[in-house]
Amino acid sequence: MTTNTRSPLKFAFLAAAAASTVLTAGCAGRSSGPEDTAYVARDVETLYAEAKRRLDNGDPLLAAALFDEVERQHPYSPWARRAQLMSSFSYYVARDYNKSIQSAQRFLSIHPGNRDAPYAYYLISLSYYEQISDVTRDQKITEQAKAALTEVIRRFPNSEYASDARLKLDLVNDHLAGKEMEIGRSYERAGRWLSAQIRFQNVVDNFQTTSHAPEALFRLTETSLALGVREEAVKYASVLGTNYPGSKWYDRAYDLIQDHASGVTAS
Repeated sequence: MTTNTRSPLKFAFLAAAAASTVLTAGCAGRSSGPEDTAYVARDVETLYAEAKRRLDNGDPLLAAALFDEVERQHPYSPWARRAQLMSSFSYYVARDYNKSIQSAQRFLSIHPGNRDAPYAYYLISLSYYEQISDVTRDQKITEQAKAALTEVIRRFPNSEYASDARLKLDLVNDHLAGKEMEIGRSYERAGRWLSAQIRFQNVVDNFQTTSHAPEALFRLTETSLALGVREEAVKYASVLGTNYPGSKWYDRAYDLIQDHASGVTAS
């Protein structure tokens, strides 16, 4: 996610360490040369250990391919289940988020009740979260991140993953509210007051805990006056004053109402 407020990857790695304790069997991998490929037939322990070694040495894409090979070459081994989730994590580290999501979803489709299922859901939410673009772009990924984070919280409310998901969900909601505000302002500049009001009202109704709520109430005051509905404008200004009395947006709304009552046109 391209914002300075996002949670760092450190949490993901710490969470992965806990999962890795379960997933790895503690076998040491032999040193492999560049001639080794993901498609050389090997016993499952050696193949898995080599994948883990590659991940630890900073080559997550090759590690992911090797983890995938564990499942392909040894589909009925207990190592295959472990490799599926480690493949997802490796793709996440490599920032190949679509493949990370696919691997985690595959793990969940085959092992829905596994004890590592919470981590699989968490990886999916992280992979969507990291793809969130700025507010000037389409927000489909942002909505998918919101849905995935909400799913983590719903399914595993008392887990460490849910705690982090709640923090990220607040940022996602703020991002979505910011998009609504951007569209609303553009409508307002074009004199499309009703279209602007729909966007600002959506922020007030669905994102009232975000940082954009005070401005949304001010913009509703502003657009209501532009539409000639002073009673509505006063109502929004009153709500703004009750909930955000020290806000600059309340001061502006108050001045706007006073200027309108005096017949002064505010800029």
